[in-house]
Amino acid sequence: MKLPTLLLPLLVLLPLTVQAVEPLKLSLPTDNRALFDGKPEDFYMFVFRGKSKAWTAGQYGFVRNLITTDKEGVIATKFHEGLDIKPVKRDRNQNPLDEIRAIASGQVVYLNKNARGSDYGKYLVIKHDWGYGPFYSLYAHLARIDVELEQRVLGGHPIGKMGYTGVGLNRTRAHLHLELCMLSTVNFADWLGAPTPRGNYDGRNLIGLDIASLFLAAQADPKLSIPAFLESASPYFKVAIPREGELEITQRYPWLKKGDHSKPSASYEMAFTDSGIPLSVVPSHRQVTQPSLTYVRTTRSRHEHYTRGRLTGTGRRASLTKSGKKFIAFFTNEYTKAKTPSE
Repeated sequence: MKLPTLLLPLLVLLPLTVQAVEPLKLSLPTDNRALFDGKPEDFYMFVFRGKSKAWTAGQYGFVRNLITTDKEGVIATKFHEGLDIKPVKRDRNQNPLDEIRAIASGQVVYLNKNARGSDYGKYLVIKHDWGYGPFYSLYAHLARIDVELEQRVLGGHPIGKMGYTGVGLNRTRAHLHLELCMLSTVNFADWLGAPTPRGNYDGRNLIGLDIASLFLAAQADPKLSIPAFLESASPYFKVAIPREGELEITQRYPWLKKGDHSKPSASYEMAFTDSGIPLSVVPSHRQVTQPSLTYVRTTRSRHEHYTRGRLTGTGRRASLTKSGKKFIAFFTNEYTKAKTPSE
């Protein structure tokens, strides 16, 4: 059967514009499966708090630097971007023996083989793409790296050995620090204002997701996508920014677009979680000349404690701090004009 002439251009363009969404097929990076067994105390590496060992501080989220507040008692104010996973095997000298494996198929995009080259110690980054933009898994504090740059790996492929390289670790607290991240910008050096040896894979440019919850959710629903996983997250704050063309981050993660982006608008309103994960970008008729806070979740203590210092104020009153304004600059076009860098 001969196809109508008008359909031929569509068939040519379709493979270039539509990418099939693939299942996550996540697997834990070590033999420690206590997360799935409902034994978090056996999964997370502890942090010393005085004489006690707080395994909760090995979790993702605001889990460190406890302070006492007048209205909410003791709260944790320091954010931990990933998971600290305990070893399950040690030699007679208590060195960890755990093999580290890729959590999903992807390509190695960064290696740091210098134990003193980063707070992460020896670490590597793998790029994954399930059909809705790139995500990056990061494996830190390694004793050894067993893959090469640009190497493609399958989920479960051995990539290194657990260790305790990096800042603040010793043999007792040897662990794997694992993250799964979005990329803030492909112009990180311009944002930073200086060259960086880690390029775009500097930890400050990676936005960590709650990977433990993602592991559990994907186990319950093998068809789960990361955008669907993030739909359940509620925004902590929203910021309006002047609209000057499409944002780099929505080019990379088109599912962030909500509302009708085909019509002109004065600004975009971006929604973020407390830790800074972008949840949506919505066209807005709000007239702004610089990033302006439009919404904040009401709290009883200072917003600094819940936003990594990016907001200040209490209750319904809040404003962006200097670091908050710098953070929002990741997502404006300030550092992308006349640039088309690769990832």
